[in-house]
Amino acid sequence: MNRTAILRTIRLAAMTCALATAPAQAEVRILQSPGGQVGPFLDLFEQVRDSGERVVIDGPCLSACTLVLSMVPSNRICVTRRAVFGFHAARSIDRRGRTYAEPEASQIVLQTYPAGVRNWIRSRGGLTSRLLLLRGRELAALYPTCR
Repeated sequence: MNRTAILRTIRLAAMTCALATAPAQAEVRILQSPGGQVGPFLDLFEQVRDSGERVVIDGPCLSACTLVLSMVPSNRICVTRRAVFGFHAARSIDRRGRTYAEPEASQIVLQTYPAGVRNWIRSRGGLTSRLLLLRGRELAALYPTCR
């Protein structure tokens, strides 16, 4: 899979994200997202980035949802006590329904995360099939608590 195809795939996943928008407060609140295909998440987070809205992570933001960290400036992201990010290696499903690893896509995605997140992932062995959960004090060290 080439870089363009990977980025296009990353863009098609965001619409499955469970989001609550509060336009009067100019914020998007992620309450719970299991992730999904990457493309719709990229499209959504591009819109959020361009809107200038703040993103409040207020629950699990797993898999493709974590791309919010790549798309929205860090100074517009805050986390609550309930915030959890879940990272894993990129994978695809073939026409027969079999899942396979996408190491090139995983490297590209890893490079898009902010340095602190990238370093945290690398210190835990990198992106693999195992879900890495960033939460609590470790997350609070990287992103401000929402007020």
